[in-house]
Amino acid sequence: MRVTPRRMALAAFSALAATTLFSAPAGATVFNQGISVHHDAYVAGDGTVTLSGSYHCEQASPTGAMQIKATVEHEGGRVSIGAEQPVCDGTERRWVATAPGRWVNVRPGHAVVTAELQEIHLSGLMPKSVATVAQDRRDVEVRSH
Repeated sequence: MRVTPRRMALAAFSALAATTLFSAPAGATVFNQGISVHHDAYVAGDGTVTLSGSYHCEQASPTGAMQIKATVEHEGGRVSIGAEQPVCDGTERRWVATAPGRWVNVRPGHAVVTAELQEIHLSGLMPKSVATVAQDRRDVEVRSH
């Protein structure tokens, strides 16, 4: 059976999605990790949504990397947005996640935002597991920007 690049990419994505569903609980790390969601989110005239907050983390294990994932739930819809790559040196820093309006349907009003600081454990080039090491869930007010 011939494995095409598309099939290999789909298998990698499926493996990552499965590990996200079965990841370790938030207290699974021995390092000092934390994340929070700011109480306001913003939506631009073109529908682009911006979420933000703060985080602090220690260096990931030698076989791992850190990432921030933000999820906004609004009027029955839900979308996850990746933020910039976190800098894990123990310092409190701000994170921002932005998604173009063509991918989300968020308008001014009430929403729920969940931010997750995740550690990705790698096995070669492939993710072996994704562990949420800190999480915050907050009711926010989406404002026009």
